[in-house]
Amino acid sequence: MKRFLLPLAVFAGLLIFLAIGLRLNPRDIPSPFIGKPAPMFTLAQLHAPEKTISPQDMAGQVWMLNVWASWCVSCRVEHPLLMEFAKANVVPVIGLNYKDARGDGIKWLREFGNPYLISGFDNDGRVGIDYGVYGVPETFVIDKRGVIRMKHTGPLTPEALTTKILPLIKELKNA
Repeated sequence: MKRFLLPLAVFAGLLIFLAIGLRLNPRDIPSPFIGKPAPMFTLAQLHAPEKTISPQDMAGQVWMLNVWASWCVSCRVEHPLLMEFAKANVVPVIGLNYKDARGDGIKWLREFGNPYLISGFDNDGRVGIDYGVYGVPETFVIDKRGVIRMKHTGPLTPEALTTKILPLIKELKNA
């Protein structure tokens, strides 16, 4: 009888861990970059390959970096909200076209609208990797000093904008 107690205890422990894991939100992936300077990069712009974009171009202002791709279904879901947000001109929204073909990205923005002040073209995904991107879309809020203050994984939602992102942006702009 005692030989069954150890496997039973191990099985019960695994069930407890499984139950805890099932209650966690997979979108709540902690980012080691929160509170740290945004990784530096210089990328060709999506629409103007002869020009570049880098975080230094945004120095002194609060801004958002939205990682997107034409092949991303979730990007299509968040796009109308992103268009609305960009029209409100709350902060500059910079796009990071991630692991995409330049022509596909340009065509996608032409078809669905372009909410971005500028989009950088991250063809090989290296900048996305530097930012710890797990998948697209992901959105970062970056403060006036170039420090990442928030990361939102997955499509933006009205709730995330009103309860988290906009209050943070207001606080950062007044700091």
